[in-house]
Amino acid sequence: MDSHRIIAIAGTPGCGKTTLCTALHDAGFVVETVVDLASKHGCLGDEDPSDGAAPVDVHKLAELWEDESDGLLFVDGHLSHLLDVDAVVLLRCHPDQLRMRLQERDYAEAKITANVEWEMLGGTWSEMLEFELETPVLELNTTEATSEASTLQILEWIEAGCPADGIETAATEAIDWLA
Repeated sequence: MDSHRIIAIAGTPGCGKTTLCTALHDAGFVVETVVDLASKHGCLGDEDPSDGAAPVDVHKLAELWEDESDGLLFVDGHLSHLLDVDAVVLLRCHPDQLRMRLQERDYAEAKITANVEWEMLGGTWSEMLEFELETPVLELNTTEATSEASTLQILEWIEAGCPADGIETAATEAIDWLA
């Protein structure tokens, strides 16, 4: 395995990014969050009282952040795919399950609906295509998957060199919740 790689763990809120990153951390891997990185680099705005989220200036963060680790680093966050990373693990969750997960977090209905719609439409794929990212992507369905099973899939993919057919091909083969 390449000794230095940065892997984004991306996806709609509620898809399991933090749960997966906790499992990766518990397995001995270094994990950073986009929010922590943004805070360290002055790229985190004030919390929005309407939804409790603090905006991240991801473009400024992408310019300022330089990874200083010398091993495998996972970056947890729904904006992590927009940073300078070597590969992206995109977590997906069936919209019905996602709605239940977000309701358990006591999100406002408007925030739940916005996130469910983002997932249904494959919003992260749209961003990666819009910004013409050429980063290898591994898409995982976390609707019923355990973090242990997902961790194993990710580590096997990394060990294999993060094989990918290109972003456009991967996007056409992506999970389609509307089909």
